[in-house]
Amino acid sequence: MNSFEISRLRTKSAAEVRALIRTGELDAPTAGMADGFVQANLAIIPKEFAADFLAFCKANPKPCPLLGVSEPGDPALPAVAKDLDIRTDVCGYKIFKDGVAVERVSDISRVWRGDLVTFALGCSFSFEHALIDAGLPVRHIDCGCNVPMYKTGIATTPRGRFAGPLVVSMRPFKPADAIRAICLSDRMPLAHGAPVHFGDPAGIGIRDIAQPEYGDAVPIEDGEVPVFWACGVTPQAVLEKAGLPFAIAHDPGHMLITDIRNAEIMGVAAG
Repeated sequence: MNSFEISRLRTKSAAEVRALIRTGELDAPTAGMADGFVQANLAIIPKEFAADFLAFCKANPKPCPLLGVSEPGDPALPAVAKDLDIRTDVCGYKIFKDGVAVERVSDISRVWRGDLVTFALGCSFSFEHALIDAGLPVRHIDCGCNVPMYKTGIATTPRGRFAGPLVVSMRPFKPADAIRAICLSDRMPLAHGAPVHFGDPAGIGIRDIAQPEYGDAVPIEDGEVPVFWACGVTPQAVLEKAGLPFAIAHDPGHMLITDIRNAEIMGVAAG
């Protein structure tokens, strides 16, 4: 999907974009879509592990800012959206078995179970509209691709069987623009807030910025610095390490678009 097609979806409401996803008309990274609405990462796990995962999110609010938790087996999540069916309203899901992502699907109805608990976690796509409105270039949107995401050498705070590396997303900016991006994102802790690092990727254990573990590499132009935000794909790296018999997550970059307005989470602390 190119930047022009994404721009047409920018003015759609969250419900309108979810409707396109539910009917199978849309399967693409959701950056730049539904201006003004909060986007969310997903972790869907069996009830027996839910308390420990909730504790993990509370111990790691930067990568895992909690927006809502479902009742076991309930595909609705009224804390984040009305008329939501979590089984169909995200355009890409990853199914994990024993810690390994074994399948990518667009509908999880056939594998849904009565013990599954959905966690919706804040996403940096939510503050990108503010960057665009401020005239800042967002490289992956301009390129019509997915945001690059990297495993770092920074460890998360473990809880129960959940532990693993922090994952970050990256956007390159000229230094003056980077300062503006830092200030704008800092206003939205529930969308990961201010970056965790900028400059040399090796400083946070990234070996090759041209080879993201998730998403797509984007060009970094002369005079630009890479800026790294905590990322809600961190739970997927943690799920790999935890080795749960079964779990589901979103396909990175293919987010749940909620009915929560960005203005509602401005200045609200995560945790």
